Amino acid sequence: MDEAPLILKDFLSYMETIKGKSKSTVKEYFFDLRLFLRFIKIHKGVVKEKKVLDEIQIDDVTDELIKSITLSDLYSYMSYISRERNNSASSRARKVASIKSFFTYLTNKSKILDYNPASELESPKILKRLPRYLNIEESVHLLQAISGEHKERDYCIITLFLNCGLRLSELVNINISNIKDDVLTVIGKGGKERTIYLNSACENAVYAYLKVRPKEGVFDRNALFLSERKRRISNKTVQYIVKKYIKQSGLDPQRYSTHKLRHTAATLMYKHGNVDIRALQEILGHESISTTEIYTHVDSQQLRAAVESNPLSSISPADKSNKTD
Repeated sequence: MDEAPLILKDFLSYMETIKGKSKSTVKEYFFDLRLFLRFIKIHKGVVKEKKVLDEIQIDDVTDELIKSITLSDLYSYMSYISRERNNSASSRARKVASIKSFFTYLTNKSKILDYNPASELESPKILKRLPRYLNIEESVHLLQAISGEHKERDYCIITLFLNCGLRLSELVNINISNIKDDVLTVIGKGGKERTIYLNSACENAVYAYLKVRPKEGVFDRNALFLSERKRRISNKTVQYIVKKYIKQSGLDPQRYSTHKLRHTAATLMYKHGNVDIRALQEILGHESISTTEIYTHVDSQQLRAAVESNPLSSISPADKSNKTD
């Protein structure tokens, strides 16, 4: 982010230190706004149109250029990322959110702008899709597929995903000191701390792993999950581990990921555990209840059962063959 102009650096610093956004979220803001400013430099004729957009530097973006941006420019950008870069509706929506946050900061906080051109920028409509998840049988097969030199660690990782609904970053950053008996404390989005109660499957998996977890030559001594190099395990390694066992269990690794295991935990808790939607929101660490509500979907069996339960379902048309004129 060293290439960012001062105006953008100030915004990113504000989002991290004042608004409490995570480093990964701040990085996404930077990537979104870097692309936007690159486009603006071409769109406004600051650089030649023939120049490769992804190679354009933005450290020379001035306040005057920012002040010249209009709502029309913003919609031109939205058209560009849709047509030229084939961004999905969800990707475009995220970029809209980044732009709106940036211009709100410039208008209300840094006072660089008198008028916010992004205030009327609309976000593309996103079609809500039901979350993809493993059923109970598939989840059991996934756990049974775990083997090899690091089977205790890998089993513990997947057990926590399937039972606790953790995000990838939350799992990777678990410290041994975060676990007290059956209580796990995790740091979620925006640095928000929450408590998760471990069930017996999780407790047993953690206990079995801690018995074989390396103790000598460990670089990150408090990290729960360690790599072969005895450092805190990385996001990429966990993703690889999950994909490997998904494939070994006979499932499609292109359809399932670490986040789909989070979906699985949430869906199974709601479907089989009679979990209240507010309790599920707390477990998953969702800021908004609307995010959690997607897990209240019903599957085809539930729909079929609902139709069959209709008191009129057993009524058949009268047999007219025995009737006479």
